Amino acid sequence: MTGEPEHHHISALAAPHHHRAEIVFGLAAFILALFLATNIPAQTEWAKGVPFVKQPAFWPVVAITTMTIFGALELWFSWRRNRQASSDGTFAEIAVWLRAMEYVVWFMAYVWLVPLTGYLPTTLVFTAALTLRLGYRSAKIFLAALLTGAVTVIVFKSLLGVRIPGGAVYEYLPPALRNFMILYL
Repeated sequence: MTGEPEHHHISALAAPHHHRAEIVFGLAAFILALFLATNIPAQTEWAKGVPFVKQPAFWPVVAITTMTIFGALELWFSWRRNRQASSDGTFAEIAVWLRAMEYVVWFMAYVWLVPLTGYLPTTLVFTAALTLRLGYRSAKIFLAALLTGAVTVIVFKSLLGVRIPGGAVYEYLPPALRNFMILYL
């Protein structure tokens, strides 16, 4: 270490190395957009006598049409950028993307459990579990995570009045505690 700052050439920032995995992303985005576009008629409706921009289907059509156009452009440009690129690292990059799907599973489990076990208990358990999953073992960090989960529940349920159904387990609590838990926690 010489104490001097590292200097990077601007071209490394302006033209980063591309991987063929970009094509996979572009293809997935375009296929999703086409799927949504083909389902517009079944999922939206055009009401008679309502101005065009106030139609229930107007903004979904605008959003999905835009998504389809940009999905096609992303697919085209990523294909053009990567025509001569090596496929080295493509599967490794896709594997990194797929690892992120673990957190989708965590979220879906959380959403499924909240109506059964209640917002506060589920939030505290998942906050603790995700803190451990991310590799934090310090008691200080663990307590900070639990406090963050508890404050989140209190802010949403008590202060903002967000209506989140009470957990089915609350039915086994004494009536006064059950009502408190359903209304505030």
